[in-house]
Amino acid sequence: MKLRFLGSTSDDGQCPTLYETDRGTYVVQGDTVTDPEALAELRNVLPGENFVEIPKELLRFAEGS
Repeated sequence: MKLRFLGSTSDDGQCPTLYETDRGTYVVQGDTVTDPEALAELRNVLPGENFVEIPKELLRFAEGS
């Protein structure tokens, strides 16, 4: 998989960050969701899947891709 950096809302170059892949998908870098109540609301979680939290404003970088 090849990644293309789309953008970040971080001033110091860390997360959150959004990438586009050559497979028609996105990779999101953000904080891992660990809240038990939020995790309990997730559906159809497959082995190996993880969840990260990002600000809504990060998705503006996806609009131009």
